[in-house]
Amino acid sequence: MPTMLNLHSKLARVGVSIANHLRNYSSSLCRVGSLQCSRNHCLQPSFQQHSFTKLYEGSIFEKHNFLSTVATNDTEDKSEQKETISVTFVDKDGEEKLIKVPVGMSMLEAAHENDIELEGACEGSLACSTCHVIIMDVEQYNKLEDPTDEENDMLDLAFGLTETSRLGCQVIAKPELDGIRLAIPAATRNFAVDGFVPKPH
Repeated sequence: MPTMLNLHSKLARVGVSIANHLRNYSSSLCRVGSLQCSRNHCLQPSFQQHSFTKLYEGSIFEKHNFLSTVATNDTEDKSEQKETISVTFVDKDGEEKLIKVPVGMSMLEAAHENDIELEGACEGSLACSTCHVIIMDVEQYNKLEDPTDEENDMLDLAFGLTETSRLGCQVIAKPELDGIRLAIPAATRNFAVDGFVPKPH
């Protein structure tokens, strides 16, 4: 009987010892886990912040490139699509031809580019009156700049001169002239022959 009691006492001490060891081991694990958690808690946000900063900077860079590309494309489109105005030429037979003329181009150039029979013997150098046109609307005529002395000298030589006569080489397309109508006289002083077909310059 004493032997059995001694055996139980030893087993109890062994059990207590094992329980203490397990408790100490568990505490160590908790401390290590807490340290790791603490480290992860401190390190992870820094890493994430770095990643988000890079991502944000990349997004800003891509946005800048996108906006720059759009701005460049808009500029190129605007440069390619020049503003134009509507101009109607009326020939000696009363036939009308409506064309689009870029702003800044003379009516003489526009006529030649569109196969309209408007002569221009001096090629716009104010040395003849062969590009004589008649502005059919007085309001449109008043929107033009006053003719120079050189233009007036050439107009004095023009065939069929009127109060609204101008030289086509001196009438430059601008937005306020949109819809202007120009009549081409039946003849020119240089050739004075009806039906003459000028050669484009």
